[in-house]
Amino acid sequence: MKSGREKRSMAIPHEKGLDNTYQLLKEGFRYIPERRRKFQSDIFQTRLLGKKVICIGGEEASEIFYDEEKFKRKGVAPNRVKETLFGKKGVQGLDDAAHKHRKQLFMSLMTPERLKDLREITRKQWQVAHNNWQKRHTMSLFHETEKVMLRVACEWAGVPLFSRELEQRTRDLAAMIDAFGAIGPRHWKGRTARNRSEKWAKNLIQQARDGKRQPSENTAFYAMAWHRDLNGKLLSLHTAAVELLNILRPITAIGRYVMFGALAMHDFPETRKKLQSGDAIYSRMFVQEVRRYYPFGPFLGAKVRQKFAWGGHQFNKGTLVLLDVYGTNHHPDLWKNPDEFSPERFKEWSGSPFDFIPQGGGDYNMGHRCAGEWVTVEIMQVSLEYLANHMNYKVPEQNLNYSMVRMPTLPKSRFAISDVTTR
Repeated sequence: MKSGREKRSMAIPHEKGLDNTYQLLKEGFRYIPERRRKFQSDIFQTRLLGKKVICIGGEEASEIFYDEEKFKRKGVAPNRVKETLFGKKGVQGLDDAAHKHRKQLFMSLMTPERLKDLREITRKQWQVAHNNWQKRHTMSLFHETEKVMLRVACEWAGVPLFSRELEQRTRDLAAMIDAFGAIGPRHWKGRTARNRSEKWAKNLIQQARDGKRQPSENTAFYAMAWHRDLNGKLLSLHTAAVELLNILRPITAIGRYVMFGALAMHDFPETRKKLQSGDAIYSRMFVQEVRRYYPFGPFLGAKVRQKFAWGGHQFNKGTLVLLDVYGTNHHPDLWKNPDEFSPERFKEWSGSPFDFIPQGGGDYNMGHRCAGEWVTVEIMQVSLEYLANHMNYKVPEQNLNYSMVRMPTLPKSRFAISDVTTR
Protein backbone atom coordinates (compact mmCIF):
# COMPACT_ATOMS: atom_id res chain seq x y z
CA MET A 1 0.00 0.00 0.00
CA LYS A 2 1.00 3.56 -0.54
CA SER A 3 1.86 5.48 2.59
CA GLY A 4 0.74 8.98 3.41
CA ARG A 5 4.10 10.49 2.41
CA GLU A 6 4.05 8.70 -0.96
CA LYS A 7 0.65 10.20 -1.84
CA ARG A 8 0.96 13.84 -0.90
CA SER A 9 -0.19 15.05 -4.31
CA MET A 10 -3.07 12.59 -4.62
CA ALA A 11 -6.70 13.25 -3.73
CA ILE A 12 -8.13 11.25 -0.88
CA PRO A 13 -10.42 8.38 -1.98
CA HIS A 14 -14.08 8.88 -1.09
CA GLU A 15 -16.53 6.15 -0.15
CA LYS A 16 -19.73 6.65 -2.14
CA GLY A 17 -23.06 7.18 -0.42
CA LEU A 18 -24.91 9.81 1.57
CA ASP A 19 -24.28 7.86 4.78
CA ASN A 20 -22.40 4.60 5.31
CA THR A 21 -23.30 3.86 8.92
CA TYR A 22 -25.34 0.83 7.87
CA GLN A 23 -22.37 -0.56 5.95
CA LEU A 24 -20.14 -0.13 8.98
CA LEU A 25 -22.61 -2.04 11.14
CA LYS A 26 -23.03 -4.66 8.41
CA GLU A 27 -19.29 -5.25 7.97
CA GLY A 28 -17.96 -4.61 11.48
CA PHE A 29 -14.23 -5.21 11.87
CA ARG A 30 -13.75 -5.48 8.10
CA TYR A 31 -15.30 -2.13 7.14
CA ILE A 32 -12.13 -0.02 7.23
CA PRO A 33 -9.61 -2.73 6.15
CA GLU A 34 -11.72 -3.70 3.12
CA ARG A 35 -11.85 -0.11 1.87
CA ARG A 36 -8.16 0.40 2.46
CA ARG A 37 -7.60 -2.63 0.24
CA LYS A 38 -10.14 -1.49 -2.32
CA PHE A 39 -8.67 2.00 -2.60
CA GLN A 40 -5.07 0.78 -2.16
CA SER A 41 -4.71 3.62 0.30
CA ASP A 42 -4.13 4.01 4.02
CA ILE A 43 -6.58 6.91 4.08
CA PHE A 44 -10.11 7.36 2.79
CA GLN A 45 -13.15 9.48 3.55
CA THR A 46 -16.64 8.30 4.39
CA ARG A 47 -19.82 9.55 6.07
CA LEU A 48 -21.06 8.08 9.35
CA LEU A 49 -24.08 9.27 11.32
CA GLY A 50 -24.43 12.09 8.83
CA LYS A 51 -20.91 13.46 9.33
CA LYS A 52 -17.70 13.42 7.33
CA VAL A 53 -15.21 10.93 8.79
CA ILE A 54 -11.65 10.17 7.72
CA CYS A 55 -10.38 6.62 8.23
CA ILE A 56 -6.64 5.87 8.41
CA GLY A 57 -4.51 2.81 9.11
CA GLY A 58 -0.97 1.50 9.20
CA GLU A 59 2.14 2.37 11.17
CA GLU A 60 2.60 5.90 9.85
CA ALA A 61 -1.09 6.62 10.37
CA SER A 62 -0.84 5.40 13.97
CA GLU A 63 2.07 7.73 14.62
CA ILE A 64 0.10 10.68 13.27
CA PHE A 65 -3.01 9.67 15.24
CA TYR A 66 -1.10 9.75 18.54
CA ASP A 67 0.43 13.17 17.90
CA GLU A 68 -1.32 15.24 20.58
CA GLU A 69 -0.57 18.48 18.74
CA LYS A 70 -2.76 17.24 15.90
CA PHE A 71 -5.53 15.32 17.69
CA LYS A 72 -7.70 15.57 20.78
CA ARG A 73 -10.02 13.08 22.53
CA LYS A 74 -12.39 15.37 24.39
CA GLY A 75 -15.88 15.17 22.92
CA VAL A 76 -15.01 12.25 20.64
CA ALA A 77 -16.73 9.24 22.19
CA PRO A 78 -20.44 9.16 21.32
CA ASN A 79 -22.79 9.55 24.25
CA ARG A 80 -24.02 5.98 23.78
CA VAL A 81 -20.45 4.74 24.39
CA LYS A 82 -20.04 6.96 27.47
CA GLU A 83 -23.36 5.69 28.82
CA THR A 84 -22.17 2.09 28.57
CA LEU A 85 -18.46 1.34 28.10
CA PHE A 86 -16.45 4.35 29.31
CA GLY A 87 -18.62 6.39 31.65
CA LYS A 88 -18.60 10.19 31.66
CA LYS A 89 -15.64 12.40 32.63
CA GLY A 90 -13.19 9.50 32.67
CA VAL A 91 -9.54 9.57 31.61
CA GLN A 92 -10.35 8.53 28.01
CA GLY A 93 -12.01 11.87 27.26
CA LEU A 94 -9.38 14.20 28.68
CA ASP A 95 -6.60 16.12 26.91
CA ASP A 96 -3.40 17.99 27.69
CA ALA A 97 -2.45 18.63 31.34
CA ALA A 98 -5.71 17.20 32.71
CA HIS A 99 -5.15 13.95 30.82
CA LYS A 100 -1.50 13.64 31.83
CA HIS A 101 -2.38 14.25 35.47
CA ARG A 102 -5.18 11.66 35.45
CA LYS A 103 -3.10 9.21 33.43
CA GLN A 104 -0.41 9.27 36.11
CA LEU A 105 -3.07 8.16 38.58
CA PHE A 106 -3.37 4.93 36.60
CA MET A 107 0.31 4.53 35.80
CA SER A 108 1.19 4.88 39.51
CA LEU A 109 -0.51 1.53 40.02
CA MET A 110 1.73 -0.26 37.51
CA THR A 111 4.78 -0.67 39.72
CA PRO A 112 6.87 -3.87 39.57
CA GLU A 113 5.69 -4.75 43.08
CA ARG A 114 2.01 -4.34 42.22
CA LEU A 115 2.39 -6.28 38.97
CA LYS A 116 4.03 -9.09 40.95
CA ASP A 117 1.05 -9.01 43.31
CA LEU A 118 -1.24 -9.17 40.29
CA ARG A 119 0.45 -12.30 38.97
CA GLU A 120 0.16 -14.01 42.36
CA ILE A 121 -3.50 -13.03 42.72
CA THR A 122 -4.27 -14.27 39.21
CA ARG A 123 -2.61 -17.62 39.84
CA LYS A 124 -4.49 -18.03 43.14
CA GLN A 125 -7.86 -17.20 41.60
CA TRP A 126 -7.30 -19.75 38.83
CA GLN A 127 -6.60 -22.39 41.48
CA VAL A 128 -9.90 -21.53 43.18
CA ALA A 129 -11.78 -21.68 39.87
CA HIS A 130 -10.06 -24.94 38.93
CA ASN A 131 -11.22 -26.60 42.16
CA ASN A 132 -14.78 -25.41 41.61
CA TRP A 133 -14.91 -26.43 37.97
CA GLN A 134 -13.98 -30.03 38.77
CA LYS A 135 -17.32 -30.36 40.55
CA ARG A 136 -19.26 -29.43 37.41
CA HIS A 137 -19.86 -31.19 34.10
CA THR A 138 -20.18 -28.56 31.35
CA MET A 139 -19.75 -24.79 31.51
CA SER A 140 -18.98 -21.74 29.39
CA LEU A 141 -15.26 -21.03 29.57
CA PHE A 142 -15.96 -17.45 28.51
CA HIS A 143 -18.50 -16.66 31.22
CA GLU A 144 -16.56 -18.47 33.93
CA THR A 145 -13.33 -16.70 32.95
CA GLU A 146 -15.06 -13.33 33.24
CA LYS A 147 -15.84 -14.24 36.86
CA VAL A 148 -12.21 -15.17 37.47
CA MET A 149 -11.11 -11.86 35.99
CA LEU A 150 -13.51 -9.86 38.16
CA ARG A 151 -12.27 -11.64 41.29
CA VAL A 152 -8.70 -10.84 40.22
CA ALA A 153 -9.62 -7.22 39.54
CA CYS A 154 -11.35 -6.66 42.86
CA GLU A 155 -8.67 -8.32 44.97
CA TRP A 156 -5.88 -6.41 43.22
CA ALA A 157 -7.78 -3.11 43.38
CA GLY A 158 -8.67 -3.57 47.05
CA VAL A 159 -12.40 -3.61 46.30
CA PRO A 160 -14.60 -5.80 48.52
CA LEU A 161 -16.55 -8.40 46.55
CA PHE A 162 -18.92 -10.69 48.41
CA SER A 163 -19.70 -14.11 46.95
CA ARG A 164 -23.39 -13.23 46.70
CA GLU A 165 -22.45 -10.25 44.48
CA LEU A 166 -20.20 -12.10 42.04
CA GLU A 167 -22.83 -13.08 39.49
CA GLN A 168 -24.50 -9.65 39.33
CA ARG A 169 -21.27 -7.65 39.24
CA THR A 170 -19.85 -9.90 36.52
CA ARG A 171 -23.03 -9.64 34.44
CA ASP A 172 -23.03 -5.85 34.75
CA LEU A 173 -19.40 -5.33 33.79
CA ALA A 174 -19.77 -7.85 30.97
CA ALA A 175 -22.86 -6.02 29.69
CA MET A 176 -20.98 -2.71 29.66
CA ILE A 177 -18.22 -4.31 27.58
CA ASP A 178 -20.66 -6.07 25.27
CA ALA A 179 -22.55 -2.84 24.56
CA PHE A 180 -19.71 -1.42 22.47
CA GLY A 181 -20.88 -1.26 18.86
CA ALA A 182 -24.32 -2.50 19.89
CA ILE A 183 -27.78 -1.17 19.13
CA GLY A 184 -31.10 -2.20 20.59
CA PRO A 185 -31.31 -4.55 23.59
CA ARG A 186 -27.53 -5.02 24.01
CA HIS A 187 -27.06 -1.26 24.25
CA TRP A 188 -29.85 -0.74 26.77
CA LYS A 189 -28.66 -3.67 28.85
CA GLY A 190 -25.21 -2.06 28.95
CA ARG A 191 -26.65 1.31 29.93
CA THR A 192 -28.63 -0.20 32.81
CA ALA A 193 -25.54 -2.10 33.93
CA ARG A 194 -23.46 1.11 33.83
CA ASN A 195 -25.95 2.94 36.06
CA ARG A 196 -26.09 0.09 38.57
CA SER A 197 -22.29 -0.29 38.62
CA GLU A 198 -21.66 3.42 39.12
CA LYS A 199 -24.10 3.48 42.03
CA TRP A 200 -22.20 0.58 43.63
CA ALA A 201 -18.80 2.19 43.02
CA LYS A 202 -19.94 5.61 44.30
CA ASN A 203 -21.12 3.96 47.51
CA LEU A 204 -17.70 2.36 47.96
CA ILE A 205 -15.89 5.66 47.37
CA GLN A 206 -18.17 7.42 49.88
CA GLN A 207 -17.53 4.72 52.47
CA ALA A 208 -13.77 5.16 52.04
CA ARG A 209 -14.04 8.93 52.42
CA ASP A 210 -16.23 8.52 55.50
CA GLY A 211 -13.69 6.18 57.09
CA LYS A 212 -16.06 3.21 56.98
CA ARG A 213 -13.65 1.40 54.67
CA GLN A 214 -9.88 1.72 54.77
CA PRO A 215 -8.35 0.31 51.59
CA SER A 216 -4.58 -0.16 51.45
CA GLU A 217 -2.74 2.86 50.14
CA ASN A 218 -1.17 0.91 47.25
CA THR A 219 -4.54 -0.09 45.76
CA ALA A 220 -6.69 1.42 43.04
CA PHE A 221 -9.60 1.76 45.48
CA TYR A 222 -7.53 4.06 47.72
CA ALA A 223 -6.03 5.93 44.74
CA MET A 224 -9.40 6.70 43.15
CA ALA A 225 -11.03 7.67 46.46
CA TRP A 226 -8.35 10.21 47.36
CA HIS A 227 -7.05 11.47 44.01
CA ARG A 228 -7.02 15.24 43.59
CA ASP A 229 -7.32 17.07 40.30
CA LEU A 230 -5.05 19.82 39.01
CA ASN A 231 -6.86 22.32 41.24
CA GLY A 232 -6.22 20.24 44.34
CA LYS A 233 -9.83 19.12 44.69
CA LEU A 234 -10.96 15.56 45.30
CA LEU A 235 -12.59 13.98 42.28
CA SER A 236 -16.37 14.07 42.44
CA LEU A 237 -17.99 10.86 43.67
CA HIS A 238 -19.17 10.20 40.14
CA THR A 239 -15.77 10.67 38.50
CA ALA A 240 -13.98 8.63 41.15
CA ALA A 241 -16.51 5.84 40.62
CA VAL A 242 -16.02 6.00 36.84
CA GLU A 243 -12.25 5.71 37.25
CA LEU A 244 -12.55 2.82 39.71
CA LEU A 245 -14.70 1.04 37.12
CA ASN A 246 -11.99 1.91 34.57
CA ILE A 247 -9.83 -0.54 36.52
CA LEU A 248 -12.41 -3.27 37.14
CA ARG A 249 -14.09 -3.25 33.72
CA PRO A 250 -10.95 -3.59 31.54
CA ILE A 251 -9.58 -6.41 33.71
CA THR A 252 -12.92 -8.21 33.40
CA ALA A 253 -12.64 -7.70 29.63
CA ILE A 254 -9.38 -9.67 29.62
CA GLY A 255 -11.65 -12.70 29.91
CA ARG A 256 -12.27 -12.34 26.18
CA TYR A 257 -8.57 -12.47 25.41
CA VAL A 258 -8.08 -15.49 27.69
CA MET A 259 -10.97 -17.25 25.97
CA PHE A 260 -9.43 -16.50 22.56
CA GLY A 261 -6.12 -17.85 23.87
CA ALA A 262 -7.87 -21.09 24.82
CA LEU A 263 -9.43 -21.14 21.35
CA ALA A 264 -5.96 -20.78 19.83
CA MET A 265 -4.71 -23.74 21.87
CA HIS A 266 -7.71 -25.72 20.63
CA ASP A 267 -7.38 -24.73 16.96
CA PHE A 268 -3.58 -24.92 16.92
CA PRO A 269 -2.72 -27.81 19.31
CA GLU A 270 1.01 -27.43 18.76
CA THR A 271 0.89 -24.11 20.61
CA ARG A 272 -0.45 -25.80 23.75
CA LYS A 273 2.47 -28.22 23.71
CA LYS A 274 4.92 -25.34 23.39
CA LEU A 275 3.25 -23.56 26.32
CA GLN A 276 3.70 -26.75 28.33
CA SER A 277 7.45 -26.63 27.73
CA GLY A 278 7.84 -23.84 30.28
CA ASP A 279 9.46 -21.45 27.81
CA ALA A 280 8.60 -18.00 29.22
CA ILE A 281 9.68 -16.27 26.00
CA TYR A 282 7.32 -18.41 23.92
CA SER A 283 4.55 -17.82 26.44
CA ARG A 284 4.91 -14.04 26.04
CA MET A 285 4.99 -14.35 22.23
CA PHE A 286 1.85 -16.49 22.35
CA VAL A 287 0.04 -13.83 24.39
CA GLN A 288 1.07 -11.12 21.95
CA GLU A 289 -0.07 -13.15 18.95
CA VAL A 290 -3.47 -13.76 20.56
CA ARG A 291 -3.81 -10.00 21.00
CA ARG A 292 -2.76 -9.37 17.39
CA TYR A 293 -4.64 -12.16 15.64
CA TYR A 294 -8.08 -12.21 17.24
CA PRO A 295 -10.58 -9.33 16.84
CA PHE A 296 -10.99 -7.25 19.98
CA GLY A 297 -11.21 -3.52 19.21
CA PRO A 298 -12.08 -2.50 15.61
CA PHE A 299 -10.99 1.15 15.63
CA LEU A 300 -10.32 4.20 17.79
CA GLY A 301 -11.49 7.78 17.31
CA ALA A 302 -10.04 11.27 17.75
CA LYS A 303 -10.82 14.77 16.47
CA VAL A 304 -8.46 17.07 14.61
CA ARG A 305 -7.15 19.70 17.02
CA GLN A 306 -5.77 22.05 14.38
CA LYS A 307 -5.54 21.97 10.60
CA PHE A 308 -2.68 19.92 9.14
CA ALA A 309 -1.80 17.98 5.99
CA TRP A 310 -1.04 14.28 5.65
CA GLY A 311 -1.55 11.81 2.83
CA GLY A 312 -2.27 14.52 0.26
CA HIS A 313 -5.24 15.77 2.25
CA GLN A 314 -5.99 18.65 4.57
CA PHE A 315 -7.32 17.51 7.92
CA ASN A 316 -9.65 20.29 9.03
CA LYS A 317 -10.16 21.25 12.65
CA GLY A 318 -12.94 19.25 14.32
CA THR A 319 -12.97 16.39 11.77
CA LEU A 320 -13.50 12.94 13.28
CA VAL A 321 -10.74 10.47 12.38
CA LEU A 322 -10.90 6.71 12.95
CA LEU A 323 -7.71 4.67 13.30
CA ASP A 324 -8.01 1.13 11.95
CA VAL A 325 -6.82 -0.98 14.91
CA TYR A 326 -7.76 -4.43 13.60
CA GLY A 327 -6.52 -3.67 10.09
CA THR A 328 -3.19 -2.29 11.32
CA ASN A 329 -2.62 -5.46 13.35
CA HIS A 330 -3.29 -7.40 10.12
CA HIS A 331 -1.53 -5.06 7.70
CA PRO A 332 0.38 -7.14 5.10
CA ASP A 333 3.07 -4.47 4.86
CA LEU A 334 3.70 -4.80 8.60
CA TRP A 335 3.05 -8.48 9.28
CA LYS A 336 4.10 -11.40 7.06
CA ASN A 337 1.15 -13.71 6.42
CA PRO A 338 -1.00 -11.66 8.79
CA ASP A 339 -3.97 -14.04 8.70
CA GLU A 340 -1.89 -16.94 10.04
CA PHE A 341 -1.56 -17.58 13.76
CA SER A 342 2.19 -17.60 14.44
CA PRO A 343 3.54 -16.56 17.86
CA GLU A 344 7.10 -16.90 16.56
CA ARG A 345 6.63 -13.76 14.45
CA PHE A 346 7.28 -11.76 17.63
CA LYS A 347 10.91 -12.97 17.68
CA GLU A 348 11.53 -10.47 14.90
CA TRP A 349 9.21 -7.71 16.12
CA SER A 350 11.01 -4.41 16.62
CA GLY A 351 8.80 -3.28 19.49
CA SER A 352 7.42 -0.31 17.55
CA PRO A 353 4.70 1.57 19.48
CA PHE A 354 2.77 2.13 16.25
CA ASP A 355 2.57 -1.16 14.28
CA PHE A 356 1.11 -3.36 17.04
CA ILE A 357 -1.82 -1.51 18.59
CA PRO A 358 -4.41 -3.88 20.10
CA GLN A 359 -4.82 -1.42 22.99
CA GLY A 360 -3.72 1.74 21.25
CA GLY A 361 -0.32 3.13 20.31
CA GLY A 362 2.21 5.70 21.35
CA ASP A 363 3.57 6.47 24.81
CA TYR A 364 2.19 4.76 27.93
CA ASN A 365 2.97 7.45 30.46
CA MET A 366 1.91 10.62 28.70
CA GLY A 367 -0.24 9.60 25.73
CA HIS A 368 -3.54 7.81 25.17
CA ARG A 369 -2.18 4.26 24.94
CA CYS A 370 -4.10 2.05 27.37
CA ALA A 371 -2.58 2.26 30.85
CA GLY A 372 -3.66 -1.32 31.49
CA GLU A 373 -1.76 -2.97 28.64
CA TRP A 374 0.90 -4.35 31.00
CA VAL A 375 -1.88 -5.68 33.23
CA THR A 376 -3.47 -7.38 30.22
CA VAL A 377 -0.24 -9.12 29.20
CA GLU A 378 0.61 -10.24 32.74
CA ILE A 379 -2.86 -11.65 33.44
CA MET A 380 -3.07 -13.36 30.06
CA GLN A 381 0.32 -15.00 30.49
CA VAL A 382 -0.46 -16.39 33.94
CA SER A 383 -3.96 -17.47 32.86
CA LEU A 384 -2.98 -19.24 29.65
CA GLU A 385 0.02 -20.92 31.28
CA TYR A 386 -2.35 -22.21 33.96
CA LEU A 387 -4.85 -23.55 31.42
CA ALA A 388 -2.07 -25.27 29.46
CA ASN A 389 -0.07 -26.69 32.36
CA HIS A 390 -2.45 -27.39 35.22
CA MET A 391 -5.83 -28.16 33.72
CA ASN A 392 -7.26 -30.85 31.48
CA TYR A 393 -10.70 -30.44 29.96
CA LYS A 394 -12.76 -31.64 27.03
CA VAL A 395 -14.11 -29.38 24.30
CA PRO A 396 -17.52 -30.77 23.24
CA GLU A 397 -18.76 -30.46 19.67
CA GLN A 398 -20.01 -26.88 19.27
CA ASN A 399 -19.98 -23.80 17.06
CA LEU A 400 -16.70 -22.01 17.80
CA ASN A 401 -16.99 -19.62 14.87
CA TYR A 402 -17.02 -15.92 15.73
CA SER A 403 -18.57 -13.10 13.76
CA MET A 404 -16.47 -10.31 12.24
CA VAL A 405 -19.61 -8.15 12.24
CA ARG A 406 -20.45 -8.31 15.94
CA MET A 407 -18.47 -5.74 17.94
CA PRO A 408 -17.10 -6.96 20.31
CA THR A 409 -17.12 -10.54 19.09
CA LEU A 410 -16.81 -13.98 20.63
CA PRO A 411 -17.53 -17.60 19.61
CA LYS A 412 -21.21 -18.33 19.15
CA SER A 413 -21.03 -21.18 21.67
CA ARG A 414 -19.10 -19.04 24.20
CA PHE A 415 -16.54 -21.90 24.23
CA ALA A 416 -18.09 -24.70 26.27
CA ILE A 417 -15.79 -27.08 28.15
CA SER A 418 -16.50 -30.18 30.22
CA ASP A 419 -14.90 -32.77 32.51
CA VAL A 420 -12.29 -30.51 34.05
CA THR A 421 -9.50 -32.38 35.85
CA THR A 422 -6.02 -31.64 37.13
CA ARG A 423 -3.16 -32.18 34.74
